Amino acid sequence: MTSPRHERPALSLIERDIAGYGVDIYVGGMEGAGDLAALAQRNITTVVNCAVNLDFNYATERFDEGEGADAIYGVGAVRYYKLGLIDGHGNPETMMLSGFYLLRGAFSQELPDKRTYRRREKGNVLVNCRGGRSRSVTLVALFLHVEMPEKFPTLDDALDHVRTQRELRCDEWFEAPKPMLIEAARKARRWIAMIDKGLPPAPVPAMAAND
Repeated sequence: MTSPRHERPALSLIERDIAGYGVDIYVGGMEGAGDLAALAQRNITTVVNCAVNLDFNYATERFDEGEGADAIYGVGAVRYYKLGLIDGHGNPETMMLSGFYLLRGAFSQELPDKRTYRRREKGNVLVNCRGGRSRSVTLVALFLHVEMPEKFPTLDDALDHVRTQRELRCDEWFEAPKPMLIEAARKARRWIAMIDKGLPPAPVPAMAAND
C-alpha cells in the first residue's frame, strides 16, 4: 500500500532561528534543491542531501584557469553536504546517527579564511531528498528534537511539526516518513544522548624523544 501523492511547495520552511545557530531550516525535494534562484531568495547557503539516488552539480566556477570546459567540479553556488540514505530498508543502523552529526556540522562548521574556501556565507539550511517526504523529514525531526528539546520534547512532537510544516497530509503519515527510518532516528537519539553526555577523551601521552 502506498499513500496518494499531494501537491506541496518545492521548499518548506520548517523552523525559524534554530536555537544556538540563528538561522532557519527548510525541507524540500529535488525540484526545490535544484532551483538556485529559489535557494538564493530564501538565503539558503547550505544544502544537505539525504538521498543516495539523487545528485546535484552545484559547481558554478572552475577552480583555476585552463581547466577543461567540461569539468563538473569547482566552486559551488552553495555549501553542499551529501549523506546518501536509502528510502527504506538497507541503511546501516548508524547512518541516521552519522546524518545527525553531519547536519549539526553543517550548522556549526567554521571555514578558514582561504581562497580555496569561497562559500563561507552563514545562511539558512535546506535538507532535501527526492520528494522531501521521508528521509529529509526524519533527519530534520531528529535534529529539532535533540537541539530544541524544550519545544520538541519527544521525537514524535518533532515529526508532527515537520510533517505539518512540510504539508504532509494525514493519509501519508504511515509512510512519510518510512517506519524503518523513524525507528533508526529513535535508535540514533539514544546513541546521541550517550555520546553528548560522554566524558572527554583521555589526553594522548607525550611521545618519548626516541619514538
